[in-house]
Amino acid sequence: MPPAVNLLGLDLEGLTAHFSSLQEKPFRAKQVFRWIHQRGCSDFSQMSDLAKGLRQHLQQHAIVEGLSLLSEKESSDGTVKWLFDVGGGNAIETVFIPDEDRGTLCISSQAGCAVGCVFCSTGHQGFSHNLQTAQIVGQLWFAEHRLRRALGLSLGERAIDNVVMMGMGEPLQNYAALLPALRVMLSDHGYGLSRRRVTVSTSGVVPFIERLQLECPVALAVSLHAPNDLLRNRLVPLNRKHSLKELMSSCRSYLSAAPRDFITFEYCMLDGINDSDEQAMELIDLVQGRHPDNSIAVPCKFNLIPFNPFPASGLSRSSHARVSSFAHLLQDAGIVTTVRRTRGDDIDAACGQLAGEVQDRTQAVMRRLHRPAQWA
Repeated sequence: MPPAVNLLGLDLEGLTAHFSSLQEKPFRAKQVFRWIHQRGCSDFSQMSDLAKGLRQHLQQHAIVEGLSLLSEKESSDGTVKWLFDVGGGNAIETVFIPDEDRGTLCISSQAGCAVGCVFCSTGHQGFSHNLQTAQIVGQLWFAEHRLRRALGLSLGERAIDNVVMMGMGEPLQNYAALLPALRVMLSDHGYGLSRRRVTVSTSGVVPFIERLQLECPVALAVSLHAPNDLLRNRLVPLNRKHSLKELMSSCRSYLSAAPRDFITFEYCMLDGINDSDEQAMELIDLVQGRHPDNSIAVPCKFNLIPFNPFPASGLSRSSHARVSSFAHLLQDAGIVTTVRRTRGDDIDAACGQLAGEVQDRTQAVMRRLHRPAQWA
């Protein structure tokens, strides 16, 4: 007998195709999809509007199986971090951030990360494996329905109305699993999230930015972190493959299909590395198309991120005064600029701190031990 199909791993189109193979009408797939995602139901016997025979068949050949929870921590500011087992001795982290006007869930896409940005705790662990679609969707499924129960919300009331693919991993390097997961989030029969409220954050995997534009354009955030190729090559190694010129071109093209009329550029503020006034002016030239590394203007906003230190990085956070000066220069140039408020740092849930537990199969730690000092 073939293994049971985990229905959390199917978008509505995939579930409809699965039901078609069972000679079931498409509306049955919509019914089951709503039971799973809108009601949080994993027990087919409770899906009362399905025929008894179909329920029995699903019990024998399908499952709705979420992630195994290892731990849950709540910050003094209300941020919640969950640690999930994803097999192979690996764990990933998911973070819920409550605000007055929305609830945001930060979702992981990989166990570890192969990009290796020098300021990111996840990247310092190396890379283990891509998550499956069911494991990506399973983070939202778990969090939404756990929070609904905790908050006493009724059917139709959302606990989470904003999802950011900014957890562990580079989402676009796991595109095959990411795409159906995004479609589940956006489906009116699933979570019904707006394209403006689902954000994919990437370090700049240009070919898949172009695919996302064509297949499922949601809000796009790009981890920029440097105003020129020379520095970005050091901070974000992926830049050696896809230069700023390529990245800016793909960002500008993406806007033709995007739900927002700007790209969000994330910029981690590193003391003495990328935070000078001169680098702010260079950054302005970069995004306004007046830079040696780029001649394409990209409508954008900047999100300046205070660096969250961890021992292996050898880096320090920019001072408040330095961040403020940098921000004002961008704002004076007409660029919308915000400074991200640090959330959940008392439970290591802030940006760049997500680490989980990853069995490094890329030997990234050993490579770093033999790497010459970068910032001397």
